[in-house]
Amino acid sequence: MYTLYYTPGTASMVVHLALLEIGAPYRLELVDVSRERDPAYLELNPQGTVPTLVVDGRALIESAALLMVLAERHPEARLAPAAGNPERELWQQWIVHLSNTLAATFRFWFYPADLGAPEHPPQLRDALRRKIEGVWDRIDARLRAHGPYLIGREFSGADLYITMLMRWSRKMPKPATEWPALKALADRVRGRPSWKRLYELEGLTEW
Repeated sequence: MYTLYYTPGTASMVVHLALLEIGAPYRLELVDVSRERDPAYLELNPQGTVPTLVVDGRALIESAALLMVLAERHPEARLAPAAGNPERELWQQWIVHLSNTLAATFRFWFYPADLGAPEHPPQLRDALRRKIEGVWDRIDARLRAHGPYLIGREFSGADLYITMLMRWSRKMPKPATEWPALKALADRVRGRPSWKRLYELEGLTEW
């Protein structure tokens, strides 16, 4: 059985979605990111962030990596193209790209203290916004040309990941759902049983 340390609506969301898609037994442990971390949790994850997934007694971190781990361990769930399929490398490329570009930039967007300030100067906030919107431009164009899913015709865990990131943009000046192909993808993922079940389990209401 897996154990997922999570906080509703955060980067743990994609791992929880993957577990629901897989159907493997797992246990949830809530982490309150607004409070000082429990020393016992810091033993598992010294960064004090979520998610942490306990796999065969080992505590693993980083949402993109955990998505890859689960896809490898449960190929029957088809969260990634099969080994040997040329689309497998494309899938890996997109997972890393989303982690290095969108997820990392969102971290700075939501936590200006990581950049050494209590809030962003307007020029920096505008630069972060433009970087995020630039990624939406590129992915929307890809979906229009090669969609309807990120890898092509078939759903994969990459679509869970990007939809989680799209959700994070919902209160930005221009949320991701204002790009038509991105919105269509988000609607497909939000219609999946895993998404609906996660909302029940995590008590989420806002898209």
